[in-house]
Amino acid sequence: MTDILKEAALMRGLLPSGADIRLAPAGIVRGETADRLLAAGLARPLAGGPAAFTAVEIIARSAAAIHLLGPAPIETATAWAVGGGIGEIFDRRIELISAPRPVLAGLPADRPLVMGIVNVTPDSFSDGGDFAATEVAVEHAFELLMQGADILDIGGESTRPGAAPVPVSEELRRVVPVIEAMRRRSGAKRPVISIDTRRPDVMRAALHAGADIVNDVTGLADPESRRIVADAGVPAMLMHMRGEPQTMQGEARYDFTPLQVLEELEARVLDAERAGIPRDRIIVDPGIGFAKNTDQNLEVLARLGLLHGFGCTVLLGASRKRMIGDLSRGEPAKQRVPGSLATALAGVEQGVQILRVHDVAETVQALKVWAAIAGRR
Repeated sequence: MTDILKEAALMRGLLPSGADIRLAPAGIVRGETADRLLAAGLARPLAGGPAAFTAVEIIARSAAAIHLLGPAPIETATAWAVGGGIGEIFDRRIELISAPRPVLAGLPADRPLVMGIVNVTPDSFSDGGDFAATEVAVEHAFELLMQGADILDIGGESTRPGAAPVPVSEELRRVVPVIEAMRRRSGAKRPVISIDTRRPDVMRAALHAGADIVNDVTGLADPESRRIVADAGVPAMLMHMRGEPQTMQGEARYDFTPLQVLEELEARVLDAERAGIPRDRIIVDPGIGFAKNTDQNLEVLARLGLLHGFGCTVLLGASRKRMIGDLSRGEPAKQRVPGSLATALAGVEQGVQILRVHDVAETVQALKVWAAIAGRR
């Protein structure tokens, strides 16, 4: 028996039969190392490349417990799965992690994308009131484009913990004029615009005004929202959240946060697919800070790679979140830029494809330096 088969046999003894397995890519490499290991058959592309992964962590749920195995080299883990009679499931999960991600709204798929936040609100946690006037919001949006934003995310309702809902009519009054003004001013270079809303009526009006993407913190929980997105044929960002902004922090109870976030997001993805939204138009977001405390956020961030198992584009929105202040000296939101950059780069190291940020210029600079270093490993 080879060493690989011996190791696989030992792994099989650690997991009850019938457990539902999930895989997180590990041993992620880039640059010349990735090219060499891919050519040798010792790695698989991560989301189509250029990064590759050489190992997987196996996370499984049985009736009795949650089990963590590995990380194990892909060859060992494959032998383990085949020997345990779950080779087909394992291969399917590996293929989803490896498959190339689609081009979204004409944007490049070969580098992390930066989504700039434009909050047209008086009460958002970080910049509430800064861009509440239409003209000011439009100027800010075009400034973010100049700084290197790939997507502009326009929102008219704060969904921070404890935020009160605003009437649909008020949300419409805030966002639609901004989108219309941006379309009038954009000229030949058409910016990609996302509408950040959980209301079907706002989605419909924003898409009519010229939005390209829907970003819903509820994960398109409303069937009408799913119908609107499916009929429009646009990408949708599905975020993980429990409850409502006013109550969600009271629902931050998990047995193993990364796995439950995955399972609950999966339900949203499947609902979207059944409504006619294909997976190549779905973007998943773990919802950092939404129904999660600081420790739970860190657990999710440490295993972001699990989300690649959907075969979808992955978005991370941790910019200026309270978690950063909790881990530092309690700085207010606008003083959390260094922590935001650290979190963003930690996500990119795990293959995240879109970063939703307030500080676009700083993020673009950090990504350029990171990419220059990563490409030479």
